[in-house]
Formats: sequence, structure tokens, C-alpha cells
Amino acid sequence: MKKNPFDLTGKNAVITGAYQGLGWGMAQGLAEAGARIIMVDVHPEIDEKAALFRQRGFSAEGLCSDLMDRESRSELKKKIESTLDGQLDILVNNAGIQIRHSVLKFPIEDWDKVIELNLTAVFDLAQWAANLMVSIGNGKIINVASVNSIAAGINTVAYCATKGGVLQLTKTMANELSSLGVNVNCIAPGYMATPINTALVEDSGRFSELSQRIPAKRWGQPEDMAGAVVYLASEASNYVCGVMLPVDGGYLSR
Repeated sequence: MKKNPFDLTGKNAVITGAYQGLGWGMAQGLAEAGARIIMVDVHPEIDEKAALFRQRGFSAEGLCSDLMDRESRSELKKKIESTLDGQLDILVNNAGIQIRHSVLKFPIEDWDKVIELNLTAVFDLAQWAANLMVSIGNGKIINVASVNSIAAGINTVAYCATKGGVLQLTKTMANELSSLGVNVNCIAPGYMATPINTALVEDSGRFSELSQRIPAKRWGQPEDMAGAVVYLASEASNYVCGVMLPVDGGYLSR
């Protein structure tokens, strides 16, 4: 019988920002597809979340790390390499933050925080993963971009700048790594009902304005990300390189 190209059995996957929201939804998709998952998050109880997967018979581990801190990232990389014996098949760069200020009043300190986590950490981990993957001849790097990689928002100059950067980072890495067996792609979530968007959901005017632009007539949920991440992590996407896959209910089509 021909192998299911979406089957991730035997694959090792790392997903950042996995405690809640989109990260949790993608972790669930990868686990259910058969991957062994390492869930990374700044939340100290991340392994308790991973235990929920273990209770269902999946292979899952949670590692606490502050990806805003470069030394913490360095320690995380060492821990993962030791845990997986250097066999990293899938990296999902999902962790990120949103800090809202007007352009005229955006503090440089907040700019630095958003850039460090949403862009610098993404490159740092992707570069590390790429080196491991090139050494074994294959791998999948999936960065989480945003509809704001293309369609800019309001009071989100740092966030939009980073997500535009993630798109270009993805395409450039794909240019260099595709011939070496490593696929680099990104997912662009639309407006999702997750904690990072609490401010938007609570702003009735802005919430209504955004909702009217979504052809699907609803905001996304974490589970809406599962299919996209499994596809890009699997053999089904072996000839997919440098793409941005929107999961946005049609938002970018308007």
C-alpha cells in the first residue's frame, strides 16, 4: 500500500509558542499526524500542556524558554539537539508578540522587543535548524508570517515590519536551501480569535470593520492552522518552496 504523504510518523518536530493559541492548534495537528513534538514556550507550565498529548498516547515534551533572550535560545538549541540526537525534521517558528502604539509614539524599547522575538529569533532558530537539516539531507522549516506581511494594520508598525521580514526571510532561505533538501515556507494566519488579538476583539468598532472584510464571515480558530502546518511539514509538500500560505478566511482576496 502506498504511504500516506501526510503521515509524520517518525518525524521530530519543534514548535515554538505552543502553550496556547495558534501554536497549540498546530502542535495538535502535528501530533495527530504522528510526529514526536517538542513544544517550546515562555510559560513555565508548558510541559503540563504537553502532558495532555501524552495522555492521548502521543509523543510530546514541553521545554520552557524565553526566546526574547539570546542566551536562553542558545541553551534551548543545545537541549533540543541532545534530546533529539541532532535529528530535527520539522521546525515551526510560531512564537511572537504584538505591542500596539501609534507610529508617532511607538517607544524604541517596544520596537526592539517585537523585532527580537518576531524576526531575530525566527532567523536564529531557522538558521540553526537549517544547519541540522542540511547535515541529514532533508527538513521542513515553517515560519509563521501574517496577513500583515502584505496588508498593513493600524498601531502595529513593529509587528507589520517583522511579519514582512518573515516573508522575505522565508523566500530568501528557500532560494538557498531548496537544492539542499530543506523546504522553507511560511503560513500567513488571518484574524484569529486568540490571546494576541484580545485588544482587537474588545474594540467593537475595529472588530466589526475587520469581520466585514473576511469572506468566511468568521474569525479563525487555532484548529484552522492544523491542516496547513501538517501539509507543509509532510512529504506532500516536497516541491513547495518559499511560499506564503494564507489561512485567513479569504481576507487577502478582498
